[in-house]
Amino acid sequence: MNNPTVPPTAGPLRSAGRAVARAVRAVIWWFNAILGGGDYQRYVQHQRLHHPGAPIPSEREYWKQRHDAADRNPSNRCC
Repeated sequence: MNNPTVPPTAGPLRSAGRAVARAVRAVIWWFNAILGGGDYQRYVQHQRLHHPGAPIPSEREYWKQRHDAADRNPSNRCC
């Protein structure tokens, strides 16, 4: 049965909208991955798994240490 209140083009438009939303989410994920968005969470998981007794720095401390290390060894970055 056709629903008289839904235009016949609603299906393709809805599909196109979903495709655009997926593409936007993928681009956001990609930028987040490049900028290190999940690095601290991965670091914490690694510390808990491999170094259970070691203190875990706050996220702020983690990024400070990471940037300090990058400044000491600039050959590992692009710019």
